[in-house]
Amino acid sequence: MKIRRIAIVGGGTAGWLAANHLGVELSRRPDIEITLIESKDVPVIGVGEGTVPRIKATLQKFGISEIELVAECDVTFKQGVKFSGWMTPPKNGCNYYYHPFSPPYPGGFDLTNYWLNNSEALEYAQLSDFYSLAQENKSPKRVSSPPYEGVVDYAYHFDAAKFSGLLSKNAREKFSVKHIYRTIARVEKSDDGSIKSLIYSNGEEQEFDFYIDCSGFSSLLIGGALGVPFVDKSGQVKTDSVLVYRKSTEASEEILPYTLATAHEAGWVWDIPLTTRRGLGFVYAADFMSENRAVEAFSDYLGCDVEHGDLRSVPMKIGYRDVFWEKNCVALGLAQGFVEPLEATSILVTDFAANLIARNFPDDTHDIQTIADHCNPLVRYTWERVIDFVQLHYCLSDRRDSDFWCENTEAPKLSEVLERRLGLWQLQPPQKSDFFSRFDIFGPENYLYILYGMRFPTKSKPMGRQEAEKYREIIVKVQGHSLQMSGAMLSHREWLNELKKALNKG
Repeated sequence: MKIRRIAIVGGGTAGWLAANHLGVELSRRPDIEITLIESKDVPVIGVGEGTVPRIKATLQKFGISEIELVAECDVTFKQGVKFSGWMTPPKNGCNYYYHPFSPPYPGGFDLTNYWLNNSEALEYAQLSDFYSLAQENKSPKRVSSPPYEGVVDYAYHFDAAKFSGLLSKNAREKFSVKHIYRTIARVEKSDDGSIKSLIYSNGEEQEFDFYIDCSGFSSLLIGGALGVPFVDKSGQVKTDSVLVYRKSTEASEEILPYTLATAHEAGWVWDIPLTTRRGLGFVYAADFMSENRAVEAFSDYLGCDVEHGDLRSVPMKIGYRDVFWEKNCVALGLAQGFVEPLEATSILVTDFAANLIARNFPDDTHDIQTIADHCNPLVRYTWERVIDFVQLHYCLSDRRDSDFWCENTEAPKLSEVLERRLGLWQLQPPQKSDFFSRFDIFGPENYLYILYGMRFPTKSKPMGRQEAEKYREIIVKVQGHSLQMSGAMLSHREWLNELKKALNKG
């Protein structure tokens, strides 16, 4: 039977990313009808405000202009992440490191062995052009930069609700995606166990040929109706709760060009700058910290009483569905899985999986199982490697000042892949050949920044005098170029203000 009617259950970023990916890829099929069903009775969590550079290709694919994105979603530019307090303070008192989006291969040369021999002299992130721009809060784009291009690589911070609204408008106007508000009371299944129809709270029944479950942690279709089990990964990533808060900012305040991730006794705080406010989240492990203590520590971080402000408490289920595709249903977003907000993995994996299903979408119901068997292992592999990368930030720490950090570092439960890789990386730095699959969403450059930001002990190799001098000269040139770029660029807020002026004139 031909697949003609597709239901996306749930809105938010996941639902509308799915709608746009399907809209693009299935535009060759005029007989396809896509309907997104959203319930007014179910609030969207909407805390994801950070992305990685892959989102730029996705937005261009959807036909969304960068100016439209920046103007409508309170966008600021994200050049990477600054990690503060994840290690014990070193002798020089500089207790932070960067994970930039710009690669650490200046001029195409891998200078890691030189750095290993001289790690006391400079931070690993100083091998990247990014460094001075971050230190001086500069924009990654010139006024004349083309859309989606900058002097260094970047992604975005944005208001999650406004971003979903932009995606919604794009899907409805460009791809004729239908949008209805209904609350689903129950799900009817066919004799073969696939989903037959949705029964709404008003008694109406509606049948579709294929279903995309974007219903959040409730996982209404794939978990509830189809009973796909949840693979619990809380043994590897222990942070399972978050307090979410918004704090207004003044128009004169500087805007950081990165996400600030500050560790505390039982987790960390994200601090994301938007144009008029900061989006903040106090991530913690409930086994090691009570909610009352979390509220107190969060208030201390902000210097104000968050309990009487716009504070939300959100529990997090750490893990993923055993399969993301079961019969005629695919799960995306929180319905599929979640690790925790570190490194903006939620939108990243959702975007990846939505693109995967759209590019492999079956024409006929007879093709479903073949394609599902192909895609399910890919998504599972992706989740496992994402969990590895998130856990890396915790297990490498030398903090021993709380039970939480002791639990994460003294005998961590690592995957076989991560344990094997860490053993190898004690002997040599990460290389492309260590990442044999393109479904390793995080590659060697990402691991290099985290490993050596956290002072991982890789054995250095001897260097000849001429080789060392050549690499030292390269680093001096990179640092000089970074300083030169920084001096020529507008501040982050200045660039955004200039764009706002230009739009107002237009």
